[in-house]
Amino acid sequence: MAGTGVESLWERYEGPTWVVAASVYGWWGLLVWFHAHIPWWLIVPAGAIVIAWHNSLQHETIHAMVRVPRAVRFALGAPPLGLAIPYPLYFRSHRRHHRDAWLTTPGEDPESFYRGEGEWQRYPQAIRAIYLFNQTLLGRMTIGPLLCLSSFLKREILRVVAGDRSNVPAWGWHAVSVSLLLLWVREFAGMPLWQYALLVVYPGLCLGMLRSFYEHRYADRPEHRTAIVESGFPFNLLFLNNNLHLIHHLSPTLPWYRIPAAWRESRTELLEYNGGFYFTGYSQIAAKHAFRTAFIPVQPHGETIVGTDDRRIQTASAS
Repeated sequence: MAGTGVESLWERYEGPTWVVAASVYGWWGLLVWFHAHIPWWLIVPAGAIVIAWHNSLQHETIHAMVRVPRAVRFALGAPPLGLAIPYPLYFRSHRRHHRDAWLTTPGEDPESFYRGEGEWQRYPQAIRAIYLFNQTLLGRMTIGPLLCLSSFLKREILRVVAGDRSNVPAWGWHAVSVSLLLLWVREFAGMPLWQYALLVVYPGLCLGMLRSFYEHRYADRPEHRTAIVESGFPFNLLFLNNNLHLIHHLSPTLPWYRIPAAWRESRTELLEYNGGFYFTGYSQIAAKHAFRTAFIPVQPHGETIVGTDDRRIQTASAS
């Protein structure tokens, strides 16, 4: 019933996203509460899905839901089901990631896996081997979360050592919220904390690495640095269509449920814009890079081109 008043009202008040939110938190609550009646080999995939899905919901609260008050969006995305990163800091760093002219640039893009050429040359061979393994899909979905978290914590520690304590309140808030969540998990639901961490949280962080594995690469032209992965169900729902990543970078506030229409309407223009950085699905990425590096994570110096990142592709769906 596209274009009807009922659909417009449904989308106007973010109905699809509220359904996702209810599903995420409902699934999580039931999984933890009934964990004792579920075999571990079912808890792992169920936990992975709910944590990865929750991360997609957090991402949506950062960019879209523009008609929802900011305090409500914050409350919706803030519960730290994945334990690792304070939501306010994720909010801030991910916004910085969206400076498209600096995508993949070490020190500028907080979500980049690239290293500067000089830094790479100073690494011992063993460290280079670890980072190269992380550039395979197998590596990213096993040790990727550990490398991301260690890099994030290193930046936060160096920030404090340098005298910048602006993020300390966010960490305080995070400590309190994580403590309350784990209190419910352990004392009320009776789930051992090691089980929650190893059977639910870490598998979810690993599954989330699938989406981000090859959504960006270095290219001379910034518009060629963001991919399109044309994947259907269930990954489009799990990642809330963020697999069509170029569209998200061009129209960050576009709701997840309108992204597929934008892709269908501007497919040719989008592929021309990003230089054909495109995959038919995650199976294609896995076939190519399960055991082979996607790219050497070294970005050359002095090749960032500024000036093209302000371009936006206008589509009927984005209007």
